[in-house]
Amino acid sequence: MTIKVGISACVLGDKVRFDGGHKASAFCTSVLSDHVQYVPVCPEVAIGMPVPRPAIRLQLDNEEQVHLVRSKEPSIDHTQQMKAFIEQKLPQLTQLSGYIVCAKSPSCGMERVRLFDANGHKLGKIGVGMYTKALMQRYPWLPIEEDGRLFDAEHKENFITRLFACHDYQQMMLDGFTVGKLVKFHSKYKFLVLAHHPVAYRELGRLVAQAKLFSAKELELRYLTDFMNALKKLSSRKNHTNVLQHLQGFLKHVLNEQAKKELSETITKYRLGYVPLLAPITLFKHYLALHPNQYLSEQRYFDPYPESLGLRA
Repeated sequence: MTIKVGISACVLGDKVRFDGGHKASAFCTSVLSDHVQYVPVCPEVAIGMPVPRPAIRLQLDNEEQVHLVRSKEPSIDHTQQMKAFIEQKLPQLTQLSGYIVCAKSPSCGMERVRLFDANGHKLGKIGVGMYTKALMQRYPWLPIEEDGRLFDAEHKENFITRLFACHDYQQMMLDGFTVGKLVKFHSKYKFLVLAHHPVAYRELGRLVAQAKLFSAKELELRYLTDFMNALKKLSSRKNHTNVLQHLQGFLKHVLNEQAKKELSETITKYRLGYVPLLAPITLFKHYLALHPNQYLSEQRYFDPYPESLGLRA
């Protein structure tokens, strides 16, 4: 099934920004586009604002409520139109596996959006775009990233990992949630979670073990939200090394001394920063081809997303 990703229309190259331009992302349009189907949205155009248009901003009123107003004419308030659009649009996005939003936008920014007080004075970059804030509240498990952060290799890899993990979960639960499916899913993702968040790795394990204490609806929401939040934490060389050493233990009885030495040395080289993560991963795959192990082969840690994206190289 096609992976559906919401995206700010300007990031896809549509000329819908206030100045009549766009913020096309080469990664989104030329690389990720081969693997996903985009669902473009421009909330500002959707509520009837023209292109080009006067700039808008987030502004607090005297009751500390956030409004979406015209920058130079704050008496022109778009808040109710935006809220009406949000209420109509968000229920249509249940099939999304991720979302890429336009940074700093008063409607779509994920963080660090300029916020003003009732008198028009700057309060700092402490706001969240009105549309994206509602999106995050309605779908707390949904992987969301800003276009600007996709220029950073770590954040890009992290988002793509979450995107494909979310889609994998949705596919597994397509015809309904069961504890059995949850156990199977968690088993596949244990080591990937460990590479991102060792504490969450233990907590998720306990949650799955205590599955019978929760209703199916409560268990699913809690697991999916905690799982996606765990993956949101950037992985580290230390955590990856820990995972690689754990996985190495599964092969100790099938590898000869020379192979064990080669694997240990490669893991050490990775730990010291001499080789990329792809080096020990490739070696593991080589040994698994020679010595099949179903449990290890099913671990998404080895292939969290298509190799053609080249993110581990």
